[in-house]
Amino acid sequence: MSRRTLAILAALGATTIYGINHTIAKGVMPTFVKPFGFIFLRLFGATLLFWGISFFGPKEKLERRDWGRLFVCAFFGMGINMLSFFKGLDLSTPINSAVLITITPILVVVLSALFIKEKITVQRGIGVFLGLVGALALILFGAEIRQDATNIPLGNLLFIVNATSYGLYLILVKKLLEKYHPFTLMKWMFGIGLIITLPITYSEFTEIQWGQLPVEAIGAIAFVIVGTTFLTYLFNVFALTQLKASTVGVFMYLQPLIGIIFAIAAGKDNLTLIKLLAIVLVLIGVYLVSKQVRPSP
Repeated sequence: MSRRTLAILAALGATTIYGINHTIAKGVMPTFVKPFGFIFLRLFGATLLFWGISFFGPKEKLERRDWGRLFVCAFFGMGINMLSFFKGLDLSTPINSAVLITITPILVVVLSALFIKEKITVQRGIGVFLGLVGALALILFGAEIRQDATNIPLGNLLFIVNATSYGLYLILVKKLLEKYHPFTLMKWMFGIGLIITLPITYSEFTEIQWGQLPVEAIGAIAFVIVGTTFLTYLFNVFALTQLKASTVGVFMYLQPLIGIIFAIAAGKDNLTLIKLLAIVLVLIGVYLVSKQVRPSP
Protein backbone atom coordinates (compact mmCIF):
# COMPACT_ATOMS: atom_id res chain seq x y z
CA MET A 1 0.00 0.00 0.00
CA SER A 2 1.45 3.38 -1.04
CA ARG A 3 2.08 6.20 1.44
CA ARG A 4 -0.46 8.33 -0.43
CA THR A 5 -3.13 5.67 0.04
CA LEU A 6 -2.23 5.44 3.73
CA ALA A 7 -2.48 9.24 3.98
CA ILE A 8 -5.96 9.19 2.44
CA LEU A 9 -7.01 6.46 4.89
CA ALA A 10 -5.53 8.51 7.75
CA ALA A 11 -7.50 11.63 6.72
CA LEU A 12 -10.65 9.52 6.36
CA GLY A 13 -9.99 7.94 9.77
CA ALA A 14 -9.64 11.34 11.44
CA THR A 15 -12.87 12.59 9.85
CA THR A 16 -14.72 9.42 10.87
CA ILE A 17 -13.56 9.76 14.49
CA TYR A 18 -14.66 13.40 14.54
CA GLY A 19 -18.01 12.48 13.02
CA ILE A 20 -18.95 9.77 15.52
CA ASN A 21 -17.48 11.73 18.44
CA HIS A 22 -20.56 13.99 18.53
CA THR A 23 -22.81 11.05 19.43
CA ILE A 24 -20.36 9.13 21.64
CA ALA A 25 -19.46 12.14 23.81
CA LYS A 26 -23.14 13.15 24.02
CA GLY A 27 -24.02 9.69 25.32
CA VAL A 28 -21.86 10.17 28.42
CA MET A 29 -23.00 13.70 29.31
CA PRO A 30 -24.29 14.73 31.75
CA THR A 31 -25.39 11.43 33.35
CA PHE A 32 -21.90 10.07 34.00
CA VAL A 33 -19.58 13.00 33.30
CA LYS A 34 -20.53 16.68 33.18
CA PRO A 35 -19.18 18.66 30.21
CA PHE A 36 -16.48 20.60 32.04
CA GLY A 37 -15.36 17.46 33.89
CA PHE A 38 -14.97 15.87 30.46
CA ILE A 39 -12.74 18.76 29.39
CA PHE A 40 -10.44 18.13 32.38
CA LEU A 41 -10.14 14.47 31.38
CA ARG A 42 -9.53 15.36 27.74
CA LEU A 43 -6.86 17.99 28.43
CA PHE A 44 -5.15 15.97 31.16
CA GLY A 45 -5.06 12.81 29.04
CA ALA A 46 -3.91 14.66 25.91
CA THR A 47 -1.20 16.50 27.86
CA LEU A 48 0.24 13.19 29.10
CA LEU A 49 0.07 11.63 25.61
CA PHE A 50 1.64 14.59 23.80
CA TRP A 51 4.40 15.00 26.39
CA GLY A 52 5.09 11.27 26.05
CA ILE A 53 5.31 11.34 22.26
CA SER A 54 7.33 14.60 22.27
CA PHE A 55 10.40 12.62 23.40
CA PHE A 56 10.43 11.08 19.91
CA GLY A 57 10.49 14.53 18.30
CA PRO A 58 13.20 17.21 18.16
CA LYS A 59 14.35 18.88 21.37
CA GLU A 60 13.34 22.52 20.89
CA LYS A 61 13.39 25.52 23.20
CA LEU A 62 10.72 28.16 22.68
CA GLU A 63 11.89 31.75 22.27
CA ARG A 64 10.70 34.12 25.00
CA ARG A 65 8.82 36.32 22.53
CA ASP A 66 6.71 33.34 21.38
CA TRP A 67 5.28 32.43 24.79
CA GLY A 68 2.62 35.15 24.60
CA ARG A 69 1.29 33.88 21.28
CA LEU A 70 1.47 30.29 22.58
CA PHE A 71 -0.64 31.26 25.61
CA VAL A 72 -3.26 32.96 23.43
CA CYS A 73 -3.36 29.91 21.13
CA ALA A 74 -3.90 27.63 24.12
CA PHE A 75 -6.61 29.97 25.45
CA PHE A 76 -8.63 29.87 22.22
CA GLY A 77 -7.65 26.43 20.86
CA MET A 78 -7.67 24.32 24.03
CA GLY A 79 -9.70 26.52 26.39
CA ILE A 80 -12.65 28.42 24.91
CA ASN A 81 -12.84 26.01 21.98
CA MET A 82 -13.25 22.83 24.04
CA LEU A 83 -15.33 24.34 26.84
CA SER A 84 -17.89 25.79 24.43
CA PHE A 85 -18.04 22.61 22.31
CA PHE A 86 -18.71 20.19 25.15
CA LYS A 87 -21.13 22.52 26.94
CA GLY A 88 -22.91 23.08 23.61
CA LEU A 89 -23.07 19.32 23.03
CA ASP A 90 -24.56 18.87 26.49
CA LEU A 91 -27.31 21.41 25.70
CA SER A 92 -27.93 20.60 22.03
CA THR A 93 -27.89 17.56 19.70
CA PRO A 94 -25.22 15.53 17.83
CA ILE A 95 -26.53 16.52 14.38
CA ASN A 96 -26.49 20.23 15.20
CA SER A 97 -22.96 19.81 16.53
CA ALA A 98 -21.74 17.93 13.45
CA VAL A 99 -23.16 20.59 11.11
CA LEU A 100 -22.22 23.78 12.94
CA ILE A 101 -18.62 22.73 13.62
CA THR A 102 -18.01 22.69 9.84
CA ILE A 103 -18.46 26.47 9.56
CA THR A 104 -14.91 26.95 10.86
CA PRO A 105 -13.50 27.63 7.33
CA ILE A 106 -16.19 30.29 6.85
CA LEU A 107 -15.28 31.98 10.12
CA VAL A 108 -11.56 31.77 9.32
CA VAL A 109 -12.24 33.79 6.14
CA VAL A 110 -14.21 36.41 8.10
CA LEU A 111 -11.65 36.62 10.92
CA SER A 112 -8.74 36.80 8.45
CA ALA A 113 -10.46 39.74 6.74
CA LEU A 114 -10.89 41.49 10.09
CA PHE A 115 -7.49 40.83 11.65
CA ILE A 116 -4.99 40.34 8.83
CA LYS A 117 -6.92 42.21 6.10
CA GLU A 118 -7.26 39.30 3.68
CA LYS A 119 -9.51 40.12 0.74
CA ILE A 120 -12.88 38.36 0.49
CA THR A 121 -13.77 37.49 -3.12
CA VAL A 122 -17.35 37.47 -4.44
CA GLN A 123 -17.39 33.66 -4.38
CA ARG A 124 -16.19 33.54 -0.79
CA GLY A 125 -18.60 36.32 0.17
CA ILE A 126 -21.54 34.27 -1.14
CA GLY A 127 -20.18 31.22 0.69
CA VAL A 128 -19.90 33.14 3.97
CA PHE A 129 -23.48 34.42 3.57
CA LEU A 130 -25.00 30.99 2.80
CA GLY A 131 -23.06 29.28 5.57
CA LEU A 132 -24.06 31.81 8.19
CA VAL A 133 -27.71 31.68 7.06
CA GLY A 134 -27.64 27.90 7.54
CA ALA A 135 -26.04 28.28 10.98
CA LEU A 136 -28.59 30.91 12.03
CA ALA A 137 -31.44 28.68 10.80
CA LEU A 138 -30.29 25.94 13.16
CA ILE A 139 -29.91 28.37 16.07
CA LEU A 140 -33.25 30.17 15.61
CA PHE A 141 -35.52 27.46 14.18
CA GLY A 142 -33.85 24.15 14.98
CA ALA A 143 -35.17 23.88 18.53
CA GLU A 144 -37.15 20.79 19.50
CA ILE A 145 -38.36 19.27 22.74
CA ARG A 146 -35.83 16.68 23.90
CA GLN A 147 -35.07 15.35 27.34
CA ASP A 148 -31.34 15.10 26.62
CA ALA A 149 -31.09 18.56 25.02
CA THR A 150 -32.25 21.15 27.53
CA ASN A 151 -31.42 24.35 25.65
CA ILE A 152 -30.82 23.74 21.93
CA PRO A 153 -30.59 27.44 20.82
CA LEU A 154 -27.96 28.18 23.49
CA GLY A 155 -26.12 24.96 22.69
CA ASN A 156 -26.08 25.86 18.98
CA LEU A 157 -24.80 29.33 19.82
CA LEU A 158 -21.97 27.75 21.82
CA PHE A 159 -21.06 25.69 18.74
CA ILE A 160 -20.61 29.03 16.91
CA VAL A 161 -18.39 30.24 19.77
CA ASN A 162 -16.47 26.96 19.46
CA ALA A 163 -15.96 27.37 15.70
CA THR A 164 -14.99 31.05 16.11
CA SER A 165 -12.40 30.37 18.81
CA TYR A 166 -10.96 27.50 16.79
CA GLY A 167 -10.80 29.77 13.74
CA LEU A 168 -8.84 32.33 15.74
CA TYR A 169 -6.54 29.56 16.95
CA LEU A 170 -5.82 28.44 13.37
CA ILE A 171 -4.90 31.99 12.36
CA LEU A 172 -2.70 32.63 15.40
CA VAL A 173 -0.89 29.27 15.47
CA LYS A 174 0.24 29.51 11.84
CA LYS A 175 3.40 31.52 12.67
CA LEU A 176 4.35 29.11 15.45
CA LEU A 177 3.98 26.10 13.16
CA GLU A 178 6.47 27.73 10.79
CA LYS A 179 9.10 27.79 13.56
CA TYR A 180 8.51 24.75 15.77
CA HIS A 181 7.76 21.05 15.47
CA PRO A 182 4.06 20.22 16.08
CA PHE A 183 4.93 17.90 19.01
CA THR A 184 6.69 20.79 20.77
CA LEU A 185 3.68 23.08 20.34
CA MET A 186 1.04 20.50 21.30
CA LYS A 187 2.70 19.43 24.54
CA TRP A 188 2.91 23.03 25.73
CA MET A 189 -0.49 24.19 24.47
CA PHE A 190 -2.38 21.27 25.98
CA GLY A 191 -0.48 21.73 29.25
CA ILE A 192 -1.28 25.45 29.34
CA GLY A 193 -4.89 24.72 28.36
CA LEU A 194 -5.17 22.29 31.27
CA ILE A 195 -3.94 24.95 33.73
CA ILE A 196 -6.11 27.73 32.23
CA THR A 197 -9.32 25.70 32.47
CA LEU A 198 -8.55 24.05 35.82
CA PRO A 199 -10.63 26.51 37.94
CA ILE A 200 -13.67 25.77 35.74
CA THR A 201 -13.24 22.04 35.09
CA TYR A 202 -11.82 20.54 38.29
CA SER A 203 -14.97 20.67 40.43
CA GLU A 204 -17.01 18.72 37.85
CA PHE A 205 -14.13 16.24 37.48
CA THR A 206 -14.25 15.49 41.23
CA GLU A 207 -17.99 14.73 40.94
CA ILE A 208 -17.36 11.71 38.69
CA GLN A 209 -18.39 8.50 40.45
CA TRP A 210 -15.74 6.21 38.98
CA GLY A 211 -17.01 3.12 40.78
CA GLN A 212 -20.46 3.53 39.21
CA LEU A 213 -19.34 4.11 35.62
CA PRO A 214 -20.49 1.37 33.22
CA VAL A 215 -18.00 -0.10 30.75
CA GLU A 216 -19.67 1.85 27.91
CA ALA A 217 -19.03 5.19 29.65
CA ILE A 218 -15.37 4.33 30.34
CA GLY A 219 -14.99 3.31 26.70
CA ALA A 220 -16.53 6.60 25.54
CA ILE A 221 -14.17 8.61 27.77
CA ALA A 222 -11.17 6.69 26.42
CA PHE A 223 -12.40 7.22 22.86
CA VAL A 224 -12.61 11.01 23.33
CA ILE A 225 -9.16 11.25 24.97
CA VAL A 226 -7.21 8.84 22.78
CA GLY A 227 -9.25 8.97 19.58
CA THR A 228 -10.76 12.43 19.21
CA THR A 229 -7.93 14.37 20.85
CA PHE A 230 -4.76 12.37 20.14
CA LEU A 231 -5.12 10.00 17.17
CA THR A 232 -6.97 12.49 14.96
CA TYR A 233 -4.10 14.93 15.35
CA LEU A 234 -1.53 12.27 14.45
CA PHE A 235 -3.63 11.07 11.50
CA ASN A 236 -3.97 14.61 10.13
CA VAL A 237 -0.27 15.36 10.58
CA PHE A 238 0.63 12.21 8.62
CA ALA A 239 -1.97 13.01 5.95
CA LEU A 240 -0.50 16.50 5.52
CA THR A 241 2.96 15.03 4.87
CA GLN A 242 1.65 13.22 1.77
CA LEU A 243 -1.34 15.29 0.63
CA LYS A 244 -2.05 18.97 -0.01
CA ALA A 245 -3.76 20.85 2.80
CA SER A 246 -6.68 21.55 0.45
CA THR A 247 -7.05 17.80 -0.20
CA VAL A 248 -7.11 17.03 3.52
CA GLY A 249 -9.62 19.86 3.98
CA VAL A 250 -12.06 18.22 1.56
CA PHE A 251 -12.55 15.41 4.08
CA MET A 252 -14.25 17.96 6.37
CA TYR A 253 -17.31 17.72 4.11
CA LEU A 254 -17.74 14.09 5.19
CA GLN A 255 -17.86 14.91 8.91
CA PRO A 256 -21.50 16.07 9.10
CA LEU A 257 -22.58 13.18 6.84
CA ILE A 258 -20.82 10.62 9.05
CA GLY A 259 -22.07 12.38 12.20
CA ILE A 260 -25.68 12.42 10.98
CA ILE A 261 -25.68 8.78 9.82
CA PHE A 262 -24.12 7.58 13.08
CA ALA A 263 -26.43 9.67 15.28
CA ILE A 264 -29.57 8.42 13.48
CA ALA A 265 -28.31 4.79 13.38
CA ALA A 266 -27.60 4.94 17.12
CA GLY A 267 -31.07 6.38 17.75
CA LYS A 268 -29.59 9.51 19.37
CA ASP A 269 -30.98 12.12 16.94
CA ASN A 270 -33.41 12.64 14.08
CA LEU A 271 -33.30 14.58 10.82
CA THR A 272 -35.90 17.34 10.39
CA LEU A 273 -36.59 19.53 7.35
CA ILE A 274 -35.02 22.58 9.03
CA LYS A 275 -31.88 20.57 9.82
CA LEU A 276 -31.70 19.26 6.26
CA LEU A 277 -32.00 22.76 4.73
CA ALA A 278 -29.42 24.12 7.18
CA ILE A 279 -27.01 21.28 6.35
CA VAL A 280 -27.31 22.02 2.61
CA LEU A 281 -26.70 25.76 3.11
CA VAL A 282 -23.72 25.21 5.43
CA LEU A 283 -22.05 22.66 3.13
CA ILE A 284 -22.54 24.85 0.03
CA GLY A 285 -21.13 27.79 1.98
CA VAL A 286 -18.09 25.81 3.18
CA TYR A 287 -17.50 24.52 -0.37
CA LEU A 288 -17.56 28.03 -1.89
CA VAL A 289 -15.27 29.39 0.81
CA SER A 290 -12.78 26.52 0.48
CA LYS A 291 -12.79 26.22 -3.33
CA GLN A 292 -9.75 27.75 -4.96
CA VAL A 293 -10.55 30.50 -7.47
CA ARG A 294 -8.62 30.01 -10.69
CA PRO A 295 -6.87 33.18 -11.86
CA SER A 296 -8.11 34.67 -15.12
CA PRO A 297 -5.89 33.82 -18.13
